[in-house]
Amino acid sequence: MHGTETKTAEKAEISAMPKITFIEHDGTVHTVDAEVGSTVMETALKNDVASIVAECGGGCTCATCLVHVDPAWYEKVGGPSEDEEYMIDGAFEVTPTSRLSCQIQVTEALDGLVVRTPSYQGR
Repeated sequence: MHGTETKTAEKAEISAMPKITFIEHDGTVHTVDAEVGSTVMETALKNDVASIVAECGGGCTCATCLVHVDPAWYEKVGGPSEDEEYMIDGAFEVTPTSRLSCQIQVTEALDGLVVRTPSYQGR
């Protein structure tokens, strides 16, 4: 590739990164780029979203990465697996759109995703 073609390809790759908006319980908003193939939890940690604790590191064993998916996005994100549902059942501040962010895989279709974090995860 020549210089111009390389820059165009780099721009296309950068713009293809989905944006995710995290709204913390205190109203702090983080709109960040997410890598396709990562998880919403990994994206939060990489971008210093304080209310995603992720004590188990993404193993679906602690529920400290719980988020409330904006209702407009819930169908696109999909519901929890049986194991995830078990962990959510033991969590606090659960809503009908609660998910563990470690279990939500980032795809291009999630560009614009909005999630909120519960107050008990605040630091």
